Amino acid sequence: MPAKCAAPRATAHLSQEYRTPAWEQRKLGELGFAQSGIGFPDAEQGGSEGIPFFKVSDMNTPGNERELVISNNYVTADQIARMSWHPICQVPAIFFAKVGAAVLLNRKRLVNEPFLLDNNTMAFSMDPNRLDSQFGQSLFERIDLTSLVQVGALPSYNASDVEDMAVSLPDHMDEQRRIGAFFDHLDSLITLHQRKYDGCANPLFLERRISCRKPSHQNRCSATTTPSG
Repeated sequence: MPAKCAAPRATAHLSQEYRTPAWEQRKLGELGFAQSGIGFPDAEQGGSEGIPFFKVSDMNTPGNERELVISNNYVTADQIARMSWHPICQVPAIFFAKVGAAVLLNRKRLVNEPFLLDNNTMAFSMDPNRLDSQFGQSLFERIDLTSLVQVGALPSYNASDVEDMAVSLPDHMDEQRRIGAFFDHLDSLITLHQRKYDGCANPLFLERRISCRKPSHQNRCSATTTPSG
């Protein structure tokens, strides 16, 4: 039996006030909706098949630097029915931490497939008629969610805080797509170079061997990088 997804929510009605002729200012709640995660009992964790159940730690997984494509936990349709869970099917969505120290890292990830998320996280589902996914991801990368943190024992914020944030964006979807594609390409290049740097700096793959020689006429050092074996 296929998993029953959470019912889509209607987004707020758009006003006709424009910040400029080409760009407009909107609240995020007019462009989609935010939804908090749910409890994920230990006994239900560890699955390798079904729908991904994302946690904060999944943002650290290699390959998930920009989009969550790998999960440490998957849940089956039987689990979903038994636990009365409702996967988020309104994608694309932006995934991020909502409570604890991870909030202060201000990290976000794109999700393009139906998913579940635990109660330390939140997702913003984009309205595809009002927000291009690539532009939306770029937009969120430039939003400082730490500005919403509430004072308390643990840093946190709620869905209404996120939806109330004001952003500026092009009125026309075509312009959003062009801008989104540009920043997507740029971010992909940054991620690629970061992976190359991490690989070169990883002692499991490479080690830096420094050999110094002291000829009579001068001191001379040479550095070589060789695969560790």
